[in-house]
Amino acid sequence: MCRLYGFRCSAHEPVHAALVSERNSLRRQSVEHPDGWGIAAYVRGALPEVAHGLGPAHLDPEFERVAGLLQARAVVAHVRLASVGEVEAKNVHPFVHGRWTFCHNGTVANYATTRGALEQEVAPRYRKRLKGTTDSERLFGMFLSRLFSKVKEDAHPPVELVAWALADTMASVAKITDRGGQSPSALNLLVSDGELMVATRRGRSLWMSTEATAGKPFQDWPRAAQRLHEFQVASEELSAGDVWLEVPDEGVVGVDSAVRFFAATVPALLKARP
Repeated sequence: MCRLYGFRCSAHEPVHAALVSERNSLRRQSVEHPDGWGIAAYVRGALPEVAHGLGPAHLDPEFERVAGLLQARAVVAHVRLASVGEVEAKNVHPFVHGRWTFCHNGTVANYATTRGALEQEVAPRYRKRLKGTTDSERLFGMFLSRLFSKVKEDAHPPVELVAWALADTMASVAKITDRGGQSPSALNLLVSDGELMVATRRGRSLWMSTEATAGKPFQDWPRAAQRLHEFQVASEELSAGDVWLEVPDEGVVGVDSAVRFFAATVPALLKARP
């Protein structure tokens, strides 16, 4: 069990409120999710700037210091409640591979007995880079394996392909881990390369907030390919000031590199397999 937050904007803007000062900021949520935190911010250039901590974010002055300094075009942030894997640096989200950052809210069912099968779904070049013991890092490896089976690592894939890679990861995990009569794997996933950003919902709450222009939130879902000023996605509604809309279970939302809105469902993405 964890909490995640994603931010993508057409300009470099601060995220201190969402991370620290809102009534339900990630810092506040860390009271119940105290097992480490991470922030990946795309400030300049292609690669993210990443900060991690092992203690509760609400007790760590470094979390507030980093959050207060950020003005970024994209941010992926996470606070952890350890359900799989020890509380140590190699298990803290977001996980990073080149310009890609990834985090997970949820738990893979029957992980102790299915870990080997999941790792077989990770291409060898990513499997050998696994450092920690979490289910989440294996999900990232599965996602990378699927994405880069279709494009080269230095490519800039379309948002539809990234969304498919996440959906196919989810479907593969469910096939391996879920058992009748047991709680299924919970798979809220968030990924970004600093330009596009995609999030999925399965088994945990997920909310989004969008703006057409600065300070003017959409009251309902934007239309497909609508150009946005700002896109936010979070495990919980962060504030009363923004308009937060619930993402349906098996839903996928995000923005492309031009900050145009994208929405789909896992079944539809799997049916349209590239």
